[in-house]
Amino acid sequence: MGTIEQPLLIALGSILAGFIGVLTGLGGGVVIVPLLTLVFGVDIRYAIGASLVSVIATSSSAAATYVKEGYSNLRVGMFLEIATTMGALSGAFLALWIAPRVIAVIFGLALLHSAYTSWQGIKESTETKADRLAQMLGMDSTYPTPVGPKFYHVQNIPGGFLLMMVAGALSGLLGIGSGALKVIAMDRIMKLPFKVSTTTSNFMIGVTAAASAGIYLNRGYIDPLLAMPVMLGVLLGASIGTHWLMKSRTKSLRILFGIVILILAVEMIFNGIEGRF
Repeated sequence: MGTIEQPLLIALGSILAGFIGVLTGLGGGVVIVPLLTLVFGVDIRYAIGASLVSVIATSSSAAATYVKEGYSNLRVGMFLEIATTMGALSGAFLALWIAPRVIAVIFGLALLHSAYTSWQGIKESTETKADRLAQMLGMDSTYPTPVGPKFYHVQNIPGGFLLMMVAGALSGLLGIGSGALKVIAMDRIMKLPFKVSTTTSNFMIGVTAAASAGIYLNRGYIDPLLAMPVMLGVLLGASIGTHWLMKSRTKSLRILFGIVILILAVEMIFNGIEGRF
């Protein structure tokens, strides 16, 4: 493949990754890393570095729109970023010492979880009970609906905080946004509405990725020639997906996404076990 064609194909694949990542709240990294390693033969650590840069771009693109529209809960996001940043730094340090084949297997297992989450879907929370800690921190808020702003309470902040640390560690280790865990933590544990969970997850992803990207950059695992087409592609795809999310139902997309991710997960685990990374 020529030197011009490969960046173009990487950019096209990144557009799709950014689009799907925003719609599902899982982040484009779950597609970017398998795409670069399995299709283009990129070393997994360089793929993770490029993915982290793209995750920052995705979050930056989506966050501005979501905040403007009133979906993201800024107080929840900024508080939980403490946990994800701590986890991301830990995961990034570990990634530099763990063998690539082991990282590939762990990544495949994370993809299996993402596929399961996509198929299962996430039901809208109906919990309305007030939580004292959330009220003290001023986290209860509203989000837009066709009939006007809808109020909601935030629940179980300690439980969400702990799960966010795990999500951050996976982000630093694997170069993904860990959006699935973030959405689960906010929707099922903290009882935020689904769109609030998804948009707040996108708001947080960039900060989490930036914390671990600095470590990869310091070790030389971020190649500008690779990261640039990935970042531009994901940025464009995320921009399209952000506007699509506001007016679309994503159930069918989640099912299709889950199938694709399942295939990638099996490939990553198999190649990791065989030592092909």
